[in-house]
Amino acid sequence: MRLRLKSVLTATATCALAWTIPAAAQTTPTEAPAAIEALDPVKVRAVTIKDVDPALWVVKDEDTTVYLFGSIHILKPGLGWFDDGVKAAFDSSDQLVLELVEPPAGEAQALFGKLAMDQQGKTLRSKMNDADRAVYDAAMGKLGIPAPAFDPFEPWAAGITLSMVAMQKSGFDPNSGVEKQLTAAANAAKKPIAGLETMAFQLGVFDTLPESEQVAFLVETAKMIDDAGTSMDKMVDMWASAETESLGQLMNEGLTSRTLYDALLTKRNANWAKWISARMAKPGVTFIAVGAGHLAGPTSVPNLLPAYGLNATRVAY
Repeated sequence: MRLRLKSVLTATATCALAWTIPAAAQTTPTEAPAAIEALDPVKVRAVTIKDVDPALWVVKDEDTTVYLFGSIHILKPGLGWFDDGVKAAFDSSDQLVLELVEPPAGEAQALFGKLAMDQQGKTLRSKMNDADRAVYDAAMGKLGIPAPAFDPFEPWAAGITLSMVAMQKSGFDPNSGVEKQLTAAANAAKKPIAGLETMAFQLGVFDTLPESEQVAFLVETAKMIDDAGTSMDKMVDMWASAETESLGQLMNEGLTSRTLYDALLTKRNANWAKWISARMAKPGVTFIAVGAGHLAGPTSVPNLLPAYGLNATRVAY
C-alpha cells in the first residue's frame, strides 16, 4: 500500500480537518511551537481579487431548500468565491451548516494534545524504518523544524502538521479558508451555525487508523514536501473552476488506501446524505459547506442522495 501526496493534500484541504492546525499545534512538544510560530505570516498587500466560481448544488422540495457548497479548508488570499450565486444562496439561508463548529482555542489544543500524543511513550521516529526516517528527517529540516520535535506525536498528527506547515510556507492561509469566511459572515448576519461532526470525531478518524497506515501517510507527506504548494495550487484551480469530475478523479487516484478512503469519504458521506434526507422533512433554507472532496467522485454526497429519493442539481451562476 502506498499513499501519494495527492491523498495527503486532499485529506487536509478537501476531505477533513475543518479546523485550524496552527492553533492546535501550539501543544506541540519541545521546539516545534517556536518553529511553527516562526513561519512568516501570509502577507496580504494590495492583493488582486481573482473571481472564481466553485460548484454549488441545490436540493429542493415544496418547502425545503438545501444548498451544498464544496469548501477548501485552507486557501491563498485573493480568491473571490463568496459572491454571485454562492452569496445569494448563503444570504437566502436560515442556517449555516459546516463539517464542525470549531471549539474554543483552549479546548481544541487540549483535545489535539490528548489524541495526538502517543500514550505508550513510543517515539514517532522509532516507528519508522531507517529509510523512511531519513526521508522524514530531511523534510523536517527543509521546514526548519528539528527532527525530534514531533517524537511524542502519533504518525497521523505529525503527517497532518507537516503538510499544513508546508502549505502555509507556500502561501496558503487558514484564515482565508472557506469555513473561516462563512463563519464570519454568518456571525455578522446572526445566522445560527451547526456542525455535522465534532473535532473529536474528525481527529478520531485519523487516530483510529492502523499504525502502518499512519506511518505511510506521514512518510508520503515527507517525500513530497517540496511539491506541496504546486500540488495544492492545481487542486485549488480545479475547485475554483468547478471541475468536479477532475477533482473526483484526483480523489480516486490519490487515495490509494481503501482504509483511508472509506474513513475520510465513504462513511462520512453516507452519514451526511442521511442527515440531508432528515433535514428535508423540515421547512426552511440551509446552506451546507463541506470539503469539496465530499461532493466529487462515485461515493460523493450528491451521488448518494437518490437512494433517499432526492436529487442534487448544479446551480448555474
